[in-house]
Amino acid sequence: MTVKDKTIHERVSNIIMEKMFQVKAGETVAITADSGSDKKIIDALAKAAAEANGLPLVMWIPKAEQDGQAGLKDWPAEALTAALCKVDVWVEAQSTIILYSEIWETAMAENKKLRYLIIGDTEIDSMLRTFAGFDIQLLGKLLKKVTAMAKVTQKVRITSKNGTDVSYETNPSYAFDYDDGDFSKPKFCTAPGYINIVPKTGSMNGKIVFDALMNVDVFNNENHVEFEMKDGIIAAVNGNEEAEKFSKYLASFDDPNMYKISHNMFGLNPGIRKLSGDIVEDERIWGGVDFGFGHTSPIDMPPLGQVAKSHFDGVVAKTSIYLDDQLIVKDGEVCHPDLKDLAEQVLEEYQA
Repeated sequence: MTVKDKTIHERVSNIIMEKMFQVKAGETVAITADSGSDKKIIDALAKAAAEANGLPLVMWIPKAEQDGQAGLKDWPAEALTAALCKVDVWVEAQSTIILYSEIWETAMAENKKLRYLIIGDTEIDSMLRTFAGFDIQLLGKLLKKVTAMAKVTQKVRITSKNGTDVSYETNPSYAFDYDDGDFSKPKFCTAPGYINIVPKTGSMNGKIVFDALMNVDVFNNENHVEFEMKDGIIAAVNGNEEAEKFSKYLASFDDPNMYKISHNMFGLNPGIRKLSGDIVEDERIWGGVDFGFGHTSPIDMPPLGQVAKSHFDGVVAKTSIYLDDQLIVKDGEVCHPDLKDLAEQVLEEYQA
């Protein structure tokens, strides 16, 4: 079968298993799914794992009411944890996610060979834009350069014409990482095309105005939700009725750590040039940023992490990003002289 003959599900799944994970003969590839998952994607991932001479292990679990630790009561946690501590690859494809729960933390801590990827319930068209069409090594070169610049930065500032103006300090002991699509070594992998920074605890201040936000309807409409950040904590949620809904959502956890910043991602995926409404895709929008709140793993925030009942993310598109006083992205386009030519090459070589 040629690439042209493959279905979109098969094409994306083969890229993930063969080019990204580089699955080897005899490796066990776990795929977790629930009633909200797309069976075609699950089947295609299992088929691609087998075609790479891996051993697919598909585990269908109940759909939890909530993500992360809040969903623990709905899953067969003991058996699931035991299995995930033994596999080589784990693709998490549920509609409510295990990520950041005790199951995930245990598997990541105890399974030293684990290569983990979360795709959630991302639709196949979105997965095609996110995982296909770019050169992994070339994208990696760009992301490594930005990450190296971030590591020597003391203060990050992010602005947008939508009203966002927020800044934070960095902590060299916390995570600075990226995903370029090379999942061949043990790693916490997510969809490629971003740089991730965990801000210094208690340092984020300013205003975030979201173009997309989980658990409320603010994408592509007149609804409005913005956060006032004070010392790393959501001090106020402002906007219209969607802001009221989100305030109630946050309060429902009865957990002060759900109000705390967890991480900040710079999006640089060449296949994602506009928002789609799918959070996994939108987090990686070229020239935009993602802000995550709530649970933070000890992997990213050593030594203890930031324990919370769940985690959520929101996106701001077309941002300007300052590393100390250096402007590296202006209104959604890479502008720094040490990055611009490489960024343009990444965009030029992308094939939809």
